[in-house]
Amino acid sequence: MASSRGSRAEKVKRIFQQFDSNKDGGLNREEMASLVVAVNPRVKFSEEQISAILDEVFKTYGEFIDGDKGLTHEGLLRTYDDGAGDVDRDFDALGLELNPDSSSVQISMVSDEASSSSIVDERGIIDQNKKKTVAAWAASPNHGIVFDDTWKIVDDLEILIKRLKVKQAKEGKLKGDNVDVYSDAGWSRELGPSTEMSEKRIIWDESGNDYAQFVKELGVLRTRADASRSREEAFDGQMAIGRVLYEHQLFREALVSFKRACELQPTDIRPHFRAGNCNYVLGKHKEAKEEFLLALDAAEIGGNQWAYLLPQIHVNLGISLEGEGMVLSACENYREAAILCPTHFRALKLLGSALFGVGEYRAAEKALEEAIFLKSDYADAHCDLGSALHAMGEDERAIQEFQKAIDLKTGHVDALYNLGGLYMDMARYQRASEMYTRVLSVCPNNWRAQLNKAVALFGAGESDDAKKALKEAFKMTNRVELHDAIAHLKQLQKKRPKLKANAGADAEAPFLIVEPSKFKRVNTRTTPRQDLANALEIRSFQRLTRLSRCEVELLKKEMNETEVPVSYSGSGIPEKSIRKAALEVILRRLLHFLKPETFQGAVKVINERILSVMDGSGVGRVDLGMFFAVLAPICGSSPDKRKRIVFDALMWRPVNEGVGQIRRVDALAYMKLLRAVYIPSQGVSEMLEVHGDDDTSVISFPEFVVMFDDPDWGFGIMSTLGKLENKDRTRHGNHACSVCRYPVIGSRFKEVKAHFSLCNQCYSEGKVPSSFKQEEYRFREYGTEREAMKDKCMFFNLHSKNSSEDEL
Repeated sequence: MASSRGSRAEKVKRIFQQFDSNKDGGLNREEMASLVVAVNPRVKFSEEQISAILDEVFKTYGEFIDGDKGLTHEGLLRTYDDGAGDVDRDFDALGLELNPDSSSVQISMVSDEASSSSIVDERGIIDQNKKKTVAAWAASPNHGIVFDDTWKIVDDLEILIKRLKVKQAKEGKLKGDNVDVYSDAGWSRELGPSTEMSEKRIIWDESGNDYAQFVKELGVLRTRADASRSREEAFDGQMAIGRVLYEHQLFREALVSFKRACELQPTDIRPHFRAGNCNYVLGKHKEAKEEFLLALDAAEIGGNQWAYLLPQIHVNLGISLEGEGMVLSACENYREAAILCPTHFRALKLLGSALFGVGEYRAAEKALEEAIFLKSDYADAHCDLGSALHAMGEDERAIQEFQKAIDLKTGHVDALYNLGGLYMDMARYQRASEMYTRVLSVCPNNWRAQLNKAVALFGAGESDDAKKALKEAFKMTNRVELHDAIAHLKQLQKKRPKLKANAGADAEAPFLIVEPSKFKRVNTRTTPRQDLANALEIRSFQRLTRLSRCEVELLKKEMNETEVPVSYSGSGIPEKSIRKAALEVILRRLLHFLKPETFQGAVKVINERILSVMDGSGVGRVDLGMFFAVLAPICGSSPDKRKRIVFDALMWRPVNEGVGQIRRVDALAYMKLLRAVYIPSQGVSEMLEVHGDDDTSVISFPEFVVMFDDPDWGFGIMSTLGKLENKDRTRHGNHACSVCRYPVIGSRFKEVKAHFSLCNQCYSEGKVPSSFKQEEYRFREYGTEREAMKDKCMFFNLHSKNSSEDEL
């Protein structure tokens, strides 16, 4: 029977209020979509159908659309008046009541007495309003509840969770953690746009008896779901249990249900996707990756049925790969998501961030600008764009982007911290100090911000405040680096010469930079200044990548076990080339001992220094044999073994495979590539001259070694590199560098006339104390203090002998 106009209007008002979630007086497209699926719980709408319905509503009732707010209350009333829906049916389907107070009534907190009663007794409280008390996903046509008996399981589960929450809240075990101040990882929690999981992270106590009892009763519900009349209904039950548990952030238990759903329907994309989400939240990045890959396999089997979900899977797979440190592989998945859904601003933002993480700043800038074009108020995208611009030297634009991020999200820790770093690089120390102070106001225990604040204050000349800040940083973390920094600052203060009052701006600099021609060596055992500079740079690369900890024999193992199809370059030469993402997988095996974040840093410097040279055309592929040959000289092992593996890697290439020798032209190309990578000032132009030409002669391993050891055309610098590897932890007692004042570690370079000492770094840069001005400087290198003592004894013996001869 039709209701009266008064009660009809009241029902429409109640429906409108139910779905006007942001209380702005209008139903936007998202709110209208929720209304449509909620009042049709048994209809399986596709995304396209929902979109078509909304397009028709917003077009037909355009006069009732209030801008971005959407359809007004009057507009919704008009749709019902026009027969677009049945008010009474929709009102009953939503479980609403005309009493306005009843709409706000939630399930009351369960008392201790109630908590001991049976689930069946408590179910009566929520039977009438069950569609109100569960999340909107339950009625969603694509991944919601299908069977009526599943609703009963969901109702009982809600009671169990509520009971557990009451007990843990009363005992103070329930904790929360607000992570809103940090950059959003862009995680796609759902198979479609959703905000069902709040920013407030709930941390459950899983150690008590109350939780054990909850798990026991949860097991009963799972058994009920498995005992359903059909496999499809059992799947529906397990998925619903998992969804409710996930919504309440009981991820470990949700994972159990999703895994069971995977067993019931292995080719369904949804349980794999949700199991992947749970694994990621639980910190199991490898398991999450495997589930997302299974989801992609299921999508491929399912055809177009799941096509619209693929972008979300690729995004979450990319994030899981980043969690493992596989940034290049993550880039491929973000790029695929953006191709499948060009308006997916999160995918573009994540792509930009990942490209920045591997040092491809221009590409990162483009992706981040596209993300901002799609969503102008995307604070995290502005922040990452600022970082990319700063890396490219466009500091003023970077400041603007960081400021936009801060304006959009007050207290954006990443933007504040990075802006502080930018100001430090610009020598605007006071502004940098202000940024770090703001970081500390949001995160008081951020020791890195405290340390950087101390450095900024030192730069600003506020020594006393800087010391206080440094001590505070040391209290936050007892890291040895801070202890060393404090000790060094004290040493600098003691040794800093006191300037006269009238010295002012004319005060002399503490060191001079001397031109190379004035740096002389006492003997050939003293390393040339330029050679040391080049070797130090290579050694720094070794340390950043940790390749010196990778035994060179592992490269040989990879060559023996890796199957790479032969492809042909533009000039028709066969080669074993692979994509950068596949190369990253090999690197992960070689550097398996690194933590994910450290491996990310290693991949970044390898991409910037090696892959950018090898893939000059930007096609995204590299010659694997040549790559192994470039890595081998800086891996761990003896120099002879490294050279042998280099030769083996060149023989492994298709043009040389199986002959026991390599073509001379390939050896020359390799040498010039090696110098272009590690000694770029001398190698790039020469490398471009090699084209493979007509030289078909071959060389053996001994001949190759001669070429390799050539200091001018080969990699003769390897002997200097080996010296650094063996002695870069050697200390020289109380000797400190006369320029930087740091204790001398590695070789000590002593000027034989003025008797001052330099460390490796200052010697390579040509720095000498300004108090010693000479026409030329002659240095003797000491690898250890034993060598210095031996040299001193020889000097005394010679002096004594000369004195005796004079007496005679």
